[in-house]
Amino acid sequence: MTKPTLIDLPKICDPRGNLSFIESEGHVPFEVKRCYWIYDVPGGMFRGGHAFREQDELIVALSGSFDVVLNDGSGEQRFHMARSYYGLYVPRMTWRAIDNFSTNSVALVMSSTEYDANDYIEDFNEFIRLKNE
Repeated sequence: MTKPTLIDLPKICDPRGNLSFIESEGHVPFEVKRCYWIYDVPGGMFRGGHAFREQDELIVALSGSFDVVLNDGSGEQRFHMARSYYGLYVPRMTWRAIDNFSTNSVALVMSSTEYDANDYIEDFNEFIRLKNE
C-alpha cells in the first residue's frame, strides 16, 4: 500500500461485549516491530506534527475518538477515528498529526520499525522539500 487506507478489522459481536483483533500478517500491511499508545491528551492539544522517512503505521482508536490529519505533500485528508474495528494505515513520508481527542480516548499505534529518532521529519518545509526531490 502506498496511500492512507482505512482497514476493516475483524469484529466478533457477542451480547457479553464485542471483540476485535489484529494479526500482523493478516490485517497489517507490514511486520509490526513496535506498538505504543497515546492517552490522557489534554483538551485542545494535538500529537504528532511529523513524518517518518521509513516507518509505516497503523492507528486504531481503542477508546473514544480522535482525528488523524494526513498530508502527502499535495493535500490534506482528515480521518475521524471512533471505532476500534477500523485501523488507519499511514505510509512512510506522510505528514501526520492527531487532534480532536475525546475524553478518555486511547490511540494505539503499530509501527513497522523500532524507535529511531533519526527517522522523524519534524519540519513541514523539510518534509515538502524531501517529497519534491
